[in-house]
Amino acid sequence: MTSPLLSITSLSKSVPGGRVLFRGLDLALAPGEFVAVTGESGVGKSTLLNLVAGLDLPDSGTVTFDGVALGDLGEDGRTRLRRDRIGFVFQAFHVLPHLSLAQNVSLPLMLQRRPAREAADQGRRMLDLVGLGDRGDDYPNQLSGGELQRVAIARALVHRPALILADEPTGNLDAETAARVLDLFAAHVREAGAATLLVTHSKVAAACADRTVKLTPAGLVGNDAG
Repeated sequence: MTSPLLSITSLSKSVPGGRVLFRGLDLALAPGEFVAVTGESGVGKSTLLNLVAGLDLPDSGTVTFDGVALGDLGEDGRTRLRRDRIGFVFQAFHVLPHLSLAQNVSLPLMLQRRPAREAADQGRRMLDLVGLGDRGDDYPNQLSGGELQRVAIARALVHRPALILADEPTGNLDAETAARVLDLFAAHVREAGAATLLVTHSKVAAACADRTVKLTPAGLVGNDAG
């Protein structure tokens, strides 16, 4: 049996003021597996992604990535992990307005100190794969919401991360554009063989996943959450 790439064990998190978002949360993802997390607004779906990425720390429990507990890494170690092995697709895109599309997409490679030519070539190749190959010299203010999301997906995948985290990636898109972006996203993460954790309120988005679990204050339920 393949060892999990990501293991979440007995994870608990509260917010300032003491309100518990969730406790006793367990989840495991195998390499290449695509899991969607649904749940009511305010239940902590985005917080869960931040914990998995090491952007936040749990009150208790562990997040283990490829055999290494994030809690055992210092801040520098967690930063390197995100830079080298995790791709993040944000709901609000977070495409940098002062960089061209090609520069935005190649940024993860530049942060890894890859040679500039290699980073530029791979960035443009990824833009081509998401259907924006002729837009590399354009800037974000020239794009629609759906196009910006495709740029965000290209940037998340360009360094071939082992784990993709996606936070409501279609939350700002109309239904038709969302469907196109989801098809594109699902195809590319499966081609890359990356384990993927997507949080969403959308049944359409969740349908792209191999399995779906629901986040509740008592943890994750449904479809073999553990």
